[in-house]
Amino acid sequence: MVKFTKKDKRKNKKLMPERNENYMNNIKKLCGFCINEWHLTTMILPYISKEIENNYKMITILENSIEENIKTLIKKLNLKNEEDILEINWKQSVAQKYTEVGSKLNIIAKSDEKYIILVNGRKNFIDVVNKHIDKWLKKNTKVKQEIKIINCYEITDFNYNITEILDSHDRIINTSGEKRIDEVFEDYKKEGKIEEATS
Repeated sequence: MVKFTKKDKRKNKKLMPERNENYMNNIKKLCGFCINEWHLTTMILPYISKEIENNYKMITILENSIEENIKTLIKKLNLKNEEDILEINWKQSVAQKYTEVGSKLNIIAKSDEKYIILVNGRKNFIDVVNKHIDKWLKKNTKVKQEIKIINCYEITDFNYNITEILDSHDRIINTSGEKRIDEVFEDYKKEGKIEEATS
């Protein structure tokens, strides 16, 4: 079990942008934690299948490809929207520059559909990608449809402050789906904020 303490007063806390009032109301940020690509695949595939049924479109920005894992697992599951899932780009993404991320996101600006942006990798990769996503959202203020940004952190070298990550997200995703953070981490309290009691 993870214990949360208040000794979070580090000087370089700006690495992870905290959610604030300037963030658009139509954006929901979720986080998840996985140990490898197979864990990510088994955690995310049922959730993505359900959200596709709820008319969400999908954009992936992945540090490592999970295409073969998706193909293997989808053969073993009986999913209604198998073809829609296989059409998603599950390959590794180049995302070090804003233009690389922006070009993936431009489809959102041309649509009224709801989107999920799945970002997976180590913390440094996710931080860079989220900085580019935030910049794109600030430039594309006319985007009003619902967008879920799901940051799935690989925890193989997990030695950073989990509270900092949780504070910058609205909810958490795990193998049982989307949850309030305090449902998964009972001792978690968002500093200065009261979590909504709705699911």
